[in-house]
Amino acid sequence: MSNSSLHITGGKDLPGFHNMLGYRQVSWEEDEAVIELEIQADHLNLGGVIHGGVLTSLLDIAMAEAGTYCPYPGRMRKAITLSLTTTFTGQCTGGVIRVTGRKRAGGSRIFNSTGEVHDELGNLLAIGEGTFRIRSGSEKPEGVPV
Repeated sequence: MSNSSLHITGGKDLPGFHNMLGYRQVSWEEDEAVIELEIQADHLNLGGVIHGGVLTSLLDIAMAEAGTYCPYPGRMRKAITLSLTTTFTGQCTGGVIRVTGRKRAGGSRIFNSTGEVHDELGNLLAIGEGTFRIRSGSEKPEGVPV
C-alpha cells in the first residue's frame, strides 16, 4: 500500500477532481493499484446507471497509479495520460465498484497499463487500456515531494 497520505485517505484529502469522485485507495504497489468507489447519486447518468465518464476516470487513475508507485513517504511519482481506451461491458446502479490497474510494459518514461472495473458481484463493467508518460522529475523511484 502507498505511503502517500495524498492517496491513502480516500476522498477527503485528495485534490480537485479526485476529491469530487470520492474513491478510496485499497492497495498500491509496484505495477498494480486498486481503488474502490461507493456509488452515489452524483455518479449516475440520466438513465440511473453509473456514468461512463466516472468509469473512465477511475480506470485512468488506477492505470496511471500502476506505473507510478513510490515507496518513499511524503513523495510521489506523477504521470500524464497520452492515450486511453475504454470498453463498457456492463452497468450498475449502486453499491461499491472496484477498479484494478496493472502496468504491462514500459521504459523509463513511457508505460502501458490495462484496467478492469467490477461491481460487488464480480460482474465486469468496463475494461481499459492506456499509455502514460512519467512527468519530468518523477522518473526515479523516489519521485518528488508531495
